[in-house]
Amino acid sequence: MPYLARLLTRSRRLFVALARVMLPVMVVVEIGRQLGWVGALGRAIAPAMAWIGLPPEAGIIWITGVFIGVYGAIAALIGLAPVLEISAGQFSALCAMILFAHALPVEQAIVRRAGSSFWATAALRIGVALAYGGAVAWGCTLSGTLTEPLALDWLQGSALADDRKDAGIVGWIAGTAFSLAVTFAIIVGLLVLLDALERSGATRRITDALAPLLRVSGLDSSAAPVTTVGVLLGLTYGGALIIEEAERQRFPARTRFLALAWLSLSHALIEDTALIVALGANIWIVLVGRVAVTLVVIAALARLLDSDDRRDAVPGPNAG
Repeated sequence: MPYLARLLTRSRRLFVALARVMLPVMVVVEIGRQLGWVGALGRAIAPAMAWIGLPPEAGIIWITGVFIGVYGAIAALIGLAPVLEISAGQFSALCAMILFAHALPVEQAIVRRAGSSFWATAALRIGVALAYGGAVAWGCTLSGTLTEPLALDWLQGSALADDRKDAGIVGWIAGTAFSLAVTFAIIVGLLVLLDALERSGATRRITDALAPLLRVSGLDSSAAPVTTVGVLLGLTYGGALIIEEAERQRFPARTRFLALAWLSLSHALIEDTALIVALGANIWIVLVGRVAVTLVVIAALARLLDSDDRRDAVPGPNAG
């Protein structure tokens, strides 16, 4: 019973910290969606999609994902499926962009609460998404790889199509309440799992296994367990644990930034990737390539931060 009481107290504290960040942002985003602002922004950038080798409709789909999330992007994709002319390579590029940059208002608010910059990590996600999406789209076109047309009409008759039906404000409130309840349940489960891993010594073995990768990326091994949770399951849960662990272990600013930058670029590798691949995206592009790019970007950021630290540590000519 004492363990259960401590577990619920800890879970409630984490959940309240997340809900205070998530709920206001979710309300604002829903208002923007209802007023048509998200769709208008998507239509505004649609012509610019040609610069990165994607059809105009891709802009609407991606911007919807940026503000609402992966499922919002899928809803926009379903609506545009009959008129969307896209190759397998272009579709994979678009899906990778969605996975790199989605639900930014909510997720980057959590990143900010966890101790990193909202705008820096949001700009990082958008920049990497555009660069990687453009490289994949143009690379496939110029090399003749994955150029076969992808038919998406089947989406309108799929079970996913039910998710885009507007249920009004009551439906949104019910859906939001359910999402928050699920979030709380998952937090409880994650805390139990992490405690079991810690007691069994698995946490140490996971950290040891990740050590070579962490050395390459420059991420501190002390942040490995909680970062791994976020990478596999999602930024919301990884961010919640980093909020707590940063206070308990007193992570330095560098460790927090690199861990949260990693989570910002690559998270929920299980659920989101499986969903996107089921729609027709190439797994090498949306999973292997995305993780590889994340590793390179984080390693570059780590070395840049180390260079800045060393430069700041060198005394000036007038020192002393």
